[in-house]
Amino acid sequence: MAYVRVERQAPLARITIDRPEKLNALNAATIGELEQALAEVQAAPELRVIVLTGAGEKAFVAGADIAELSALDPIAGREYARRGQALLRALELSPKPVIAAINGHALGGGLELALACSVRLAAEHAKLGQPEVKLGLIPGYGGTQRLPRLIGAGRALELLLTGEPLTAAAALACGLVNAVTPAAELLPRAEALAAKMAANAPLATRLCLEAVRRGLEMNLEEALALESSLFALCCASSDMKEGTRAFLEKRAARFEGR
Repeated sequence: MAYVRVERQAPLARITIDRPEKLNALNAATIGELEQALAEVQAAPELRVIVLTGAGEKAFVAGADIAELSALDPIAGREYARRGQALLRALELSPKPVIAAINGHALGGGLELALACSVRLAAEHAKLGQPEVKLGLIPGYGGTQRLPRLIGAGRALELLLTGEPLTAAAALACGLVNAVTPAAELLPRAEALAAKMAANAPLATRLCLEAVRRGLEMNLEEALALESSLFALCCASSDMKEGTRAFLEKRAARFEGR
């Protein structure tokens, strides 16, 4: 792949968007390679957690490729948006946790990419925003939907309607990111967090992700019913038997994901 690198060190996988000369902007080719990379990692049972980052020190993803955007007509624009939405929905629905290590600017499609991840960590110098209105556009990869769900409608509308970015510290204060760290410590911290997640039962991790994602789209009674059903599935798993036995025997569990 020309624009995306996949590094595997089981149980962790690192996916890096690698167009630093273009600030890792998302063009059609990069979207296609991200689709391929995500599918490859999802198909590898030994890989349990994904860290997603950008190459270089300036940008996670600075946005979409403006040259491509400028050529869109309404029909092409809808297809452009729907393809990006499909990729980010697959990322959001990943059965394996995805940690965004935001190593620089995450603007436009870059912030939308981070919003689709399970957890977001940011370098101190990162800036995050949705500047599409400055180009006569609105976010097309889910930003108008995920951002208010994460930080509330009022704060999200302020960002969407001004197009102004947040500092990493401000993003932390409003809950847009989970933590802020010096740039040199970002990937080690992301990988340490990934290792903690990967040490847990893969089936329980997948079902926990499912419970939160689907439950947020339900009323509380429906969500509680979903939780009890997924809890019951855990009770039928070998991992649950192993986890409880290991706890009682005061030893580390050996989970197999079944």
